[in-house]
Amino acid sequence: MKFIDEVSIDVAAGHGGAGCVSFRREKYIPRGGPDGGDGGNGGDVVIRTSERLRTLHRFKYKRSFKAADGGPGQGRQKTGKSGTDLVIEVPPGTVIRDAHTGDIVHDCLNPGETVVVARGGQGGRGNRRFTTSTNRAPRHAQPGEPGETRNFKLDLKLLADIGIIGFPNAGKSTLISRISSARPKIADYPFTTTNPVLGVVAPESGEPFVVADIPGLIQGAHQGAGLGVRFLRHVERTRLLLHLVDAREMDPENPLAAYEAINAELAGFSPELLEKPQIVALNKIDLPEAAENAARFQAASGSLPVYPISAATGRGIKELVDRLNEMANTRKQVHGN
Repeated sequence: MKFIDEVSIDVAAGHGGAGCVSFRREKYIPRGGPDGGDGGNGGDVVIRTSERLRTLHRFKYKRSFKAADGGPGQGRQKTGKSGTDLVIEVPPGTVIRDAHTGDIVHDCLNPGETVVVARGGQGGRGNRRFTTSTNRAPRHAQPGEPGETRNFKLDLKLLADIGIIGFPNAGKSTLISRISSARPKIADYPFTTTNPVLGVVAPESGEPFVVADIPGLIQGAHQGAGLGVRFLRHVERTRLLLHLVDAREMDPENPLAAYEAINAELAGFSPELLEKPQIVALNKIDLPEAAENAARFQAASGSLPVYPISAATGRGIKELVDRLNEMANTRKQVHGN
């Protein structure tokens, strides 16, 4: 199933029901007077954040939504039935933007939260509302007001504690399958992963935390190269960054080249991304020449936290997960979530 993280939708709130023109006519009451009821209000369009959803896939085939109209007023001062609100569910991390102005309408972060994005029209007043001392038998009523119609762009940015970044084929998919229950496609060629993958890591102590494999980062990504900007957006929502570097393919003359290239892409997209805490894992340490390259990297990186690992064999994984667990849970307490 294709990962859908950006869609446009049209929403329309319900129209208000028309007011009623009616006169009370009962035996022995010759002048009952006007008794037309008001129309019911139209339903609102509400967007609710649901933790059951992970993508915007439900909007692939349906992108127009309308709430119910209000019912018309009736005689005997009966108000029309109000239209039912229409509730649209989106996954956490969805940003709702006005399609015309680009302004953010709401940032859907917490499961269960709701926001009204289009108000239903008010029901029209029945003729009893227009009775005056000079007009005791009004023969007109108001039509209902139209509901709001709006166009939105839904932009999903994954919510995760830790984002795994690095060049294609660095071993991100293998790592996330090793430390969590996620099972992404794994193969020995670049761009195996074309969709972000979320996995929940359950450490021996502390709260579980969520990791996200951010695919498609290559040189020029912030300018749209490869899968580019499409997935750089997801890095914005991660609290921490785990930078995975392929120790086997490292340039011995410039061991920091791959690491610096990815960070340059982050900075090109948003300088704030470089302010996120970041640790480095040197992967494929079990392969020939990788150990020597890892030593070169550590010598050139100074005080940068570096963890030599093998996602394939499990070497160094426990130490890495322990550190990620410590950082993720510490920051959860600091941020209060």
